[in-house]
Amino acid sequence: MQEQPHKLDTTNPDHLLYRNGMLDIAILGGIRLEGLDRMRVTLKIQIEHLAIRHNLDLYNDTQVEKLIRKVADKLEVGTSVIGAALNELTELLEQHRLGQIEKQNTQQREKKKILTHEEQQEARIYLSAPNLIERTREDIGKAGVIGEEMNRLLMYLIFTSRKREHPLHIISLGSSGIGKTHLQEKVSALIPDEDKMESTSLTASAIYYFGRYDLRHKVLLFEDMDGAMNALFPIRELQSKRKIIRTVPFKNTKGETKSIQLIVEGPVSIAGCTTKESIYEDNANRSFLIYIDESKEQDEKVMEYQRKFSAGKIDVVEQQKIINAFQNMQRMLQPLQVRNPFAEFLKIPEEVFKPRRTNAHYLAFIELITFYHQYQREKKYDKETGEEYIETTLEDIAEANKLMKEILLRKSDELNGACRSYFEKLKEYLNEKKQSYYTNREIRQSLRVNANNQKRYSLQLVSGGYIRKGKGSKAKGYAYEVVSYEEYQKLQDNIGQVMDNILLKLKEARLPDGQGFSGSPVVQKQNEPPKRKKIKELAQ
Repeated sequence: MQEQPHKLDTTNPDHLLYRNGMLDIAILGGIRLEGLDRMRVTLKIQIEHLAIRHNLDLYNDTQVEKLIRKVADKLEVGTSVIGAALNELTELLEQHRLGQIEKQNTQQREKKKILTHEEQQEARIYLSAPNLIERTREDIGKAGVIGEEMNRLLMYLIFTSRKREHPLHIISLGSSGIGKTHLQEKVSALIPDEDKMESTSLTASAIYYFGRYDLRHKVLLFEDMDGAMNALFPIRELQSKRKIIRTVPFKNTKGETKSIQLIVEGPVSIAGCTTKESIYEDNANRSFLIYIDESKEQDEKVMEYQRKFSAGKIDVVEQQKIINAFQNMQRMLQPLQVRNPFAEFLKIPEEVFKPRRTNAHYLAFIELITFYHQYQREKKYDKETGEEYIETTLEDIAEANKLMKEILLRKSDELNGACRSYFEKLKEYLNEKKQSYYTNREIRQSLRVNANNQKRYSLQLVSGGYIRKGKGSKAKGYAYEVVSYEEYQKLQDNIGQVMDNILLKLKEARLPDGQGFSGSPVVQKQNEPPKRKKIKELAQ
């Protein structure tokens, strides 16, 4: 019989065939592309009408030796022949796998849509027109996102930050069935498919097996953060260091144990949802936290939309056009450095917990607003390096402050979101009833609060000094009263006042006709009209 050339037939990816003239080996189910440190396969080794099926890792020397002896014994063929065939098969499979990975990466790069001239022009006009932030907020609603006006805009802008070297991250909190995943899904639909990756769950090791650049400048979306609990450490490292590295052992074809590094590079913007009232501090500090609107008004908005959709009164074609337009705008945004000439004079309120990281988030968010307005900003060039950049304006800071006030308020509040929501509803109920004292039973029945949740909220409110026990006994139950009805409003006013005052002083210090602002020391000459205060004094 004439000897056939050595060959790996990859026509059917789930049934690879290797022939060397004496042996036919079929790889049943193909091979997995992820995990270059292993080569687990199911083989069917056949000589004429005799066949053996065996599952093993071709990188495991012990398993390979056992298979060689088994095949030699049952198929009556020399161990050297079997060993040489398996060695060559392993080499061919490695080449095939690397080729498939490269092909996959190429397809991913080619997946990016090339915009037509008309699409580019349409996106450029939208991004260049006035009131960009307000129009964006309204049009996100027209794309099918119901209510959540501030949250949806904040989330969209944070997803946009994936294009920057230091992207932002966001976590949505709320009770089950309230619309967290729906909001994330709808807003992420405005991001091009090639710029996002979705995951229901993620193990601690799986994240290391993405391709080195698979996550770079993408949005990584988790439907439920609870399904990624084991991967939170590498996720945090990816957020902070923009790169994760894992060293793993593997055996080469000679049976030698070597070490290889699995590297996944960012930057990446990470988003997720959770039903937990509070999350691990290290994760919370790295992200913007938004709380889903659980009000009756929001319930009615959602149900009204559902009824219209069921009646066929929602123009889904128009919605898809708006979604496509948003995706095209995202493709038109280009990486560009942003410089904030006012950064030295901006401060966050003293009430904010963890001010260092929060301050960095605040400044990064202002830069993000500027980045989104890149088609409305003059491009400048560094005199020393020639680097291109755009500058933040006071209008950008004003837009950022509108969205950041609620975020800073939450980061200044001792109560978590769920407890704060309960407490504000409680105060509203007591004001409506014009009563000072209440019982837990009364509030449970009126506000329809779960008893276990209410017990947890009450303990937190009592320990924090927000409510106190009044008359009653342990056997019959206690009546409680609210210590202060204005504490939250005062906190809100203080935060808003700090940010508004700084912005006002910056505006007062700005010179006319776009000449910048008066940041240099002022020298007052005799009999000269009073000069504008220097900016550092105004910002204090």
